[in-house]
Amino acid sequence: MSQLNTLARVDADLAAGRVPMARQRLRGLVSSFPHDLTLRRRLAEVYRLYGDAAEAGRWMYLEEDRSAEEITAFEARYGSPGWRMKALAWRGPETLAATAFAKEQLVAVRTACAEQLGRPVDWDDPASYEGDEEVEPDTGGWTFRGVVMGGGCLVGVVGHVWLWVLGVMSLFE
Repeated sequence: MSQLNTLARVDADLAAGRVPMARQRLRGLVSSFPHDLTLRRRLAEVYRLYGDAAEAGRWMYLEEDRSAEEITAFEARYGSPGWRMKALAWRGPETLAATAFAKEQLVAVRTACAEQLGRPVDWDDPASYEGDEEVEPDTGGWTFRGVVMGGGCLVGVVGHVWLWVLGVMSLFE
């Protein structure tokens, strides 16, 4: 499907109130055309419909007329330069940026990541900026999420065993 056809579908989705579908289509377009700033801008507009300032800031990060509040939210959510590199989903050299401002932003993020890691990093090689994750400390204790997930697994196993028992009993009746 061409970019124009997909954008027409995005418009139709938004008109029909199918915001999640429009967002999904735009994410696909940005993935396919990472250098197209207009697609990033459209995606930011969709995230504003959700009220998600951080994601709107993420997709407007390369624009000069961006919102300071959204950029602050983006930088807070993606706290390290490596996370920001991953979040921006750029591919290729910064020279492919459509504007001087976008190029400066990309260079600044990549440079900050390289300085933090103490080695060169490259937009096309995510492995070069891996290791910049800020991991929550392992408390070693039980968490609510862990208990719920464990309980769900237990219910699934017990349910399958019960069905197996009923199947075996029905064979002997």
